[in-house]
Amino acid sequence: MTTTAPRLGTAVARLLILAAALLGTLLAGAAPASAHAALTGSDPRDGAVVATAPKEVNLTFSEQVAMSADSIRVLDPAGRRADTGEMRDLCSGSVIRYGVGLRAGLPDGTYTVAWQTVSADSHPIAGAFTFSIGAPSATSVALPEQNAGGGLVGGLYGIARYLSYASFAVLVGGGAFVLACWPRGAGVRPVQRTVVRAWLTLTVATLAMLLLRNPYTGSGELSDAFDLAGLKSVLETKTGAALTSRLLLLGAAALFVAVLFGSYARRTDPKERKDLAFGLGLGGTVVAAGIAGTWALAEHASTGIQPGIAMPVDILHLLAVAAWLGGLTVLLVALYRAPSVERSAVERFSKVAFGSVLVLAATGLYQSWRQVGSWSALTDTRYGQLLLVKIGLLAVLLGIAWVSRRWTQRLADPTPTEAGDEAEEAGTADDTRAESEAEAEAEEQSEEQSEEGMALVGAASEPGSETAAESHPDPERAAQLARQRAAVATARRKRERDADPERAGLRRSVLTEAAVAVVLLAVTTVLTSTEPGRTEEEAGRTGSAAGSAAVPDRPVDIRLPFDTGGVDGKGVVRLSLDPGRTGANALHLFVERPNGKPLDVPEVKVALTLKAKDVGPLPVAPDRIQTGHWSASGVQIPMPGEWTIQVTVRTSDIDQTTIDKNVKIG
Repeated sequence: MTTTAPRLGTAVARLLILAAALLGTLLAGAAPASAHAALTGSDPRDGAVVATAPKEVNLTFSEQVAMSADSIRVLDPAGRRADTGEMRDLCSGSVIRYGVGLRAGLPDGTYTVAWQTVSADSHPIAGAFTFSIGAPSATSVALPEQNAGGGLVGGLYGIARYLSYASFAVLVGGGAFVLACWPRGAGVRPVQRTVVRAWLTLTVATLAMLLLRNPYTGSGELSDAFDLAGLKSVLETKTGAALTSRLLLLGAAALFVAVLFGSYARRTDPKERKDLAFGLGLGGTVVAAGIAGTWALAEHASTGIQPGIAMPVDILHLLAVAAWLGGLTVLLVALYRAPSVERSAVERFSKVAFGSVLVLAATGLYQSWRQVGSWSALTDTRYGQLLLVKIGLLAVLLGIAWVSRRWTQRLADPTPTEAGDEAEEAGTADDTRAESEAEAEAEEQSEEQSEEGMALVGAASEPGSETAAESHPDPERAAQLARQRAAVATARRKRERDADPERAGLRRSVLTEAAVAVVLLAVTTVLTSTEPGRTEEEAGRTGSAAGSAAVPDRPVDIRLPFDTGGVDGKGVVRLSLDPGRTGANALHLFVERPNGKPLDVPEVKVALTLKAKDVGPLPVAPDRIQTGHWSASGVQIPMPGEWTIQVTVRTSDIDQTTIDKNVKIG
């Protein structure tokens, strides 16, 4: 029996509004996407002052990136291009380095290097720094404040990403719920609409991401979404190929949905239905795994350590999420719009959800180790902090699922006497209420024909009532009676639902579970576009490990995280010693917040010590150049060896800390 959706109560509306508010807060507060790759070094260094113009500018990254002819731009003090536009691939082994040639005869002054590229896990990254030839000078270069992947285009792309994850879960989980738990649901119209709408949403979201990909990784202008040349270049990338493959697989998914809600729903022969279910299950699993693979092959799982293991694990993780949360969504629809859903179907889904949780625990544990790597990264990086939020939400979700499971057990083992008594009492009360409401409506609508209206209303609850209404000579009166019939039918369906208190409790717990799942999915979406904690820490250690050797023609560049314990006490010190050998050196020191923005502190002091020769500490008092930037010239290093560089940072009158690093000076 196909039923019409009842009006949701105020408790349901409040839960959905709360979930939407939490989701909006989360997405509104999410920073622009940080990517898997990070800039780990450059030549010349940020803030360096070189005596003569270099022949090229080189950038080194922590992971593979996709470079185009315009990915690195060098601008002179007047804002004119100072590079030749010739991109050079300088990668060697595990070193990811690219360079661009500079024009000959560049005059003295401050030059700006602006770069933008796409990391191997599909996210855009960009940045800028300056170096000077001869001596620093004023520059008219104004860099855009918007980060790569931000702005309106970034917001729309993020929404499309969220919708694609959510609709994938409902499409796959809904199909699995019908096949494995509730075969009769294939003929229920609300379930059909839910799964079909999920397919449509996933298709539209994928098309939107394909069109927005060019401006998302490039200009950031929405009008470039319709640039055919840009679309062609997107199709040649790994992400473009993944999105195109997803669209092709969605064509196969459309066939699956058509057969599931068509031929399968109409089959009555048990053997034929079982054979068709087996074919649908096998084909649907292949298509679902293929669609999940379009994420695994293009995002975090495809880069970093152990990609051969990470990609199939990621596919399993996505399928488990879909089986649980997507099935939960369809169960919620069934409980509210199809009150005749069998209790055995709820029991079977409970078992499927439990198995999905086990798979999620195993795959999530591996993914967390792979992406975080250390306890410090779990608390000190944005990725780790978001992961902790996700784990907390998952714990809440499991708690609610446990409550739902208790309701399911009560559904499976009802007490006959109590259930019958409660149903009888509820039915009697609802019968009286429904009849009263129908009588009041009939009196308001037509006082003159009240006796006839009530007679037909009474007939509306019996078979054949449609004939009586349709045969009424007055069309307006027939419409009135049809509305009265609908009111009585709605009251009857409400009575049937509310007569089962276990089912009502299950509906409430499943609705709460779905509301938390909405927020959990939003956190997961933000996680997929955030730089993993392992990568962030490894990028911070690059070039700053203890005992790292300095080459004669390259400056020493170290990165020192600090925490003074006070307000704004956490940050990072980036220190550059140029040329990084004995004699006079130029020291540049940058103090930054954990998010990379400059941090203004009252005082910074530097000291150098060569413990092997009992030299030092040699104090250095750098001068403040601008917010977060300190420098000192003529820093003398009297002899080569392994020097300890100590940096003292004071963030308030009472909060300060000293951090140090050993470097080899040639």
